[in-house]
Amino acid sequence: MAWALWDWGTQPFATVITTFVFAVYITSSSFGAGNTPALALSTSTAIAGVIVALLAPVLGQRADRSGHTVRNLRWQTWALVAISASLFFVAPDPKWLWPGLALLGIGSIISELAGVNYNATIEQVASPRNVGRVSGLGWGMGYMGGIVVLLLIYVTLIAPDTLENGLDVRYGMLVCAAWTLLFTIPTFLVIRDREQVRSERRPVSIVSAYRDVFGTIKGLWHEQRELFWFLIASALFRDGLAGVFSFGAVIATSTFGFTAGSVIIFGAAANIVAGLATIASGLLDDVLGPRTVILGSLVGLIACGVGVFALHDGGPKVFWSLGLIMCMFVGPAQSAARSYLARIIPAGRSGEIFGLYATTGRAISFLAPTLFGLSISLGASLTGRENTQYWGILGIVMVLLVGLVAMLMVRPNRRATV
Repeated sequence: MAWALWDWGTQPFATVITTFVFAVYITSSSFGAGNTPALALSTSTAIAGVIVALLAPVLGQRADRSGHTVRNLRWQTWALVAISASLFFVAPDPKWLWPGLALLGIGSIISELAGVNYNATIEQVASPRNVGRVSGLGWGMGYMGGIVVLLLIYVTLIAPDTLENGLDVRYGMLVCAAWTLLFTIPTFLVIRDREQVRSERRPVSIVSAYRDVFGTIKGLWHEQRELFWFLIASALFRDGLAGVFSFGAVIATSTFGFTAGSVIIFGAAANIVAGLATIASGLLDDVLGPRTVILGSLVGLIACGVGVFALHDGGPKVFWSLGLIMCMFVGPAQSAARSYLARIIPAGRSGEIFGLYATTGRAISFLAPTLFGLSISLGASLTGRENTQYWGILGIVMVLLVGLVAMLMVRPNRRATV
């Protein structure tokens, strides 16, 4: 449970900041007209993804060799606290659009790199028999934490509607920072860097680390072909999953008429659905295998995404129904991908492989934001309208579809199938 509290504690960055509150705030008309803020968000998200792709494998590998996985996770968590708090200074003015997006991008980079180290520690608290349940518990705790902090911010800051100049959202960023700082303490009291790992291999230079990365990829091709193809397939569908969260709330406000308050209420409901579905999927993961859970989740997401586009004139009830169904599939797909990898990673190489996992996911992370933006532009060209952000869901669906096809080509691995 203490290990899973890191998911609970850091969830405000994913739920409040990058999805339901700050992302909606910074893409509002206060920061620019028409599609401008949304297109800027897609650009900054893609840039952050490229930086993660360059850093993740090297930092993960060096953490393995130095034995400092937990120490690095601790500093990255504290840095995420500082970034969350700094978003308080982003006032509702067009001149703050790019500074706000820069802070958001830096936070995304830190969050992703911290996730590499956190994922690597799962071997301390799980065995091959229960890794699906442990992974599902972590993701589920994260979603549940998102519910509580969303409702806290809504009830105390946004619903009263007494604050001006964006202070309801900006004070919310301080709440997120305090939440992360407080609730990650139990994790760092329980998990420790392992002394025996630390003494086995010395850290190498950055150049040597990159050389080893390519050597790892070559070795996976020859020795663990299923893992090699899984990294490629997961890169595709995880980018689509990230797109669902990054741009879902933006579509809700711009196309389906959600207010800032209704977005938060939806976010709370979405996290309840996602949390319960993810915890339940952990049991299915251990029984049916993670590959089956991933495939089923992707099919459900694609169907719902097409429905959001086709029924965009149906008003808020359409997004409420289809959006909540989509949330039933996102968490299970994320959790099953982590458990699949945890089952087949060679001993002592968790940080390295999870770093490579983050890199492959981020190496093409420009796809969802880019296709989201291109789809919006295509919609504007074809319809002649200024606000065509609902077309962006087609770009995300396309990424998920390609990920599904790639995952079908990944043969079941005996160690990843119960």
